[in-house]
Amino acid sequence: MTRDSTASTASSALRDSARRTLLLEQQAIAGLAKHLDDAFDHACQLMLQCRGRVVVTGMGKSGHIAGKIAATLASTGTPAFFVHPGEASHGDLGMITPGDVVLALSNSGETAEVTALLPLLKRMGVPLISMTGRPGSTLARHAEAHLDAGVEREACPLDLAPTSSTTAALALGDALAVALLEYRGFTAEDFALSHPGGSLGKRLLLRVGDLMHGGARLPQVPLGSPLRDALLEITRQGLGFTCVVDEQGLLAGVYTDGDLRRTLDHHSDLRDLKVDDVMTRQGKRAHPEMLAAEAVKLMEDHRISALAVVDDQGRPVGALHMHDLLASGVI
Repeated sequence: MTRDSTASTASSALRDSARRTLLLEQQAIAGLAKHLDDAFDHACQLMLQCRGRVVVTGMGKSGHIAGKIAATLASTGTPAFFVHPGEASHGDLGMITPGDVVLALSNSGETAEVTALLPLLKRMGVPLISMTGRPGSTLARHAEAHLDAGVEREACPLDLAPTSSTTAALALGDALAVALLEYRGFTAEDFALSHPGGSLGKRLLLRVGDLMHGGARLPQVPLGSPLRDALLEITRQGLGFTCVVDEQGLLAGVYTDGDLRRTLDHHSDLRDLKVDDVMTRQGKRAHPEMLAAEAVKLMEDHRISALAVVDDQGRPVGALHMHDLLASGVI
């Protein structure tokens, strides 16, 4: 057998192994649906009624999954944090208060560091939700609500390394978080408040009024102005356009760099032109409370690079350029 054929055979075997793993984990997640029962509803109610935080705990691989579940709950409207069960027995139990709910993960339901917390939690009167692969386990029997995350077998060919079981626990944790999110009516803006530093937060929190140029930076000329004045205003403000306002101060139209190119195509002499003759009447406009992300879509849909920002009466109060959106990180 040549080196190339050996490499090809090895690659095929590796891909086959990967496919078997993915299929087994897919089956593990699909099997969770039949485990959902009244206990899931009860677990959700315990979390919804919780006056404190949901404390998620687990040891080893289950601990890693528990940490992710806690983070997902916290970012979707359910205050939560992770406590290491080993550290809890050595002082960190003080992080748990009588108003909290504990969600404990253990595939066997017999993890010593986790079951050691049972008497202490009972004494504090803290409700316990367990997530295990064995409904008859110690942890399951002492919980107020038990979530069955059992799988037929691990994806590991030795049926030893936590693979399918941790994937199932992670998916069940997501199911909990999403069920609570939808029940609470949690919105995209609520989500963004938990992510103010990321690009998602910027897209969902920033509004046009936060980015627009107003006051002396607002380019505008009155109706009837010579085209020359409009061009000087565009140059002075450097935003690529100017608002054109009527006698009441309402937006009558805009004159843009694009309008100038069209004007040059159709007029050989610009000296006697009024801005009224060549402006884009009305023009696309935004409002200060509009999400910046909506302004981006408006610009993209109409292939423009700037917007006039008007108040409820239609008076210009600001100007927004695509460069402002780029600089803010919205795009």
